[in-house]
Amino acid sequence: MTTPIEPITGRKYRLLIDGRWQDASTAETFERRNPADGSLVATCPLATREDVDLAIAAARRAFDGGVWPQTGAKERSGLLRATADALRRESDYLTRLLVSEVGKTVREASVEVHMTADVFDYYAGLALDLRGDAISDYVPDTLGLVLKEPVGVVGIITPWNYPLQLAAWKIAPALAVGCTIVIKPSQFTPASTYELGRILLEAGAPPGVVNVVTGKAAVVGERIAASEAVDKVSFTGSTETGRRIMQLAASNVKKISLELGGKSPNIVFADADLDAAVPNALIGVYVNAGQICQAGSRLLLDRKIHDDFLDRFLKFTAALRVGNPADPQTQMGPLVSEGQLERVASYVAAGKEEGAKLVRGGARLGGEPYDRGHFFEPTVFDEARSGMRIAQEEIFGPVLSVITFEDADEALRIANETMYGLAAAIWSKDIDKVMRLVRGIKAGSVWVNSYHGSRIPHMPFGGYKQSGIGRELGREGLEPFLETKSVQIKFA
Repeated sequence: MTTPIEPITGRKYRLLIDGRWQDASTAETFERRNPADGSLVATCPLATREDVDLAIAAARRAFDGGVWPQTGAKERSGLLRATADALRRESDYLTRLLVSEVGKTVREASVEVHMTADVFDYYAGLALDLRGDAISDYVPDTLGLVLKEPVGVVGIITPWNYPLQLAAWKIAPALAVGCTIVIKPSQFTPASTYELGRILLEAGAPPGVVNVVTGKAAVVGERIAASEAVDKVSFTGSTETGRRIMQLAASNVKKISLELGGKSPNIVFADADLDAAVPNALIGVYVNAGQICQAGSRLLLDRKIHDDFLDRFLKFTAALRVGNPADPQTQMGPLVSEGQLERVASYVAAGKEEGAKLVRGGARLGGEPYDRGHFFEPTVFDEARSGMRIAQEEIFGPVLSVITFEDADEALRIANETMYGLAAAIWSKDIDKVMRLVRGIKAGSVWVNSYHGSRIPHMPFGGYKQSGIGRELGREGLEPFLETKSVQIKFA
């Protein structure tokens, strides 16, 4: 494909509550516009607290009445499998929607759609393999059973950067074990979530099992987190918002899963394969315009290779094609909103003020084709120090901070010098050194001689420290949606 794809425009959506599409109770709506050119992508309902309560009540009835938790594993698996099949059938349309709504490149959007389908397929398999345990031989007259049961009604609050994929990480395991759900997507990416809700409904989700409500975080998100009719909240977003959800969830001590921010170190030693490490570092920080929680936004370079590595990296960065995300030749699209662009620009200003050396980018892109969108240059700061804001705070944009180190001890210390602990990467051929850092780095995901993984799918994902609570994906991704019940049966 070499010609630009056709953007999605003018879609209109309604709330999905109890298997029906309906307007918000006030009939108010909001618009989502394309971050590349400002065109109208979708008009969506602005839900009220009362609308949210209706959605929660529908999910509550579907759970308490046994509509979904008492459905057999084969049927639950079938729903997930049918959803995966539909996602693949509609991949071209959904790719166009992600390009239009998020500003992703065509390639990134297509990959997200297919990875979303893979997640539903994966949990369709696990739905057929749910199991507890039995203790049969401890004493002769008693049988012990460990039962796994669905936690109940789950509130799901998702971000805008990967609206389909991150929703699937929560929806698929929740439905696999028998939970019912109420989903609130970001106001920047409502359309993709409504389409996913439609696909689930068409795949056979009974009324009340899947509900989608859109609106302001202070109304919809807070009501979901605080409602005593919700048993669990699963959230992906900023650490600041995660703290607020923890406070609200305390109302009924509901269970929470939080996947929060990151400031991940990408550590390159002198013995690394630079031919692989340099392009991987580019992908690590600039994929999705840097709007990814596990971005390798701190590049830690062994002083002995600093100049060579940075010279190569800047040449790659200069060749990066930034532009219309609908053009398949584009390698980096716009930021999601004007507010996000202003945030990134403020961090560039802070980096300069604190004495980091701006060696590439640092400004909004102007002129055609950039004037109507939120485009920012791929940006590189050299001579950053670990205490600087650009090396401590999550920017969520295409900004890289380069920090040098002398030895493995210093690299490990710098890597752990943030409140975050989401991801990290280590580049070296010395297995002893690698394993020492693997054990020492406080992060939920560590890649060795790659960034963003090496094609092993569905490994558990989550963070240490203030990067979150709990894990998603893998078998571990089922546990947050399950209760454990111990049963002892004494024989008569």
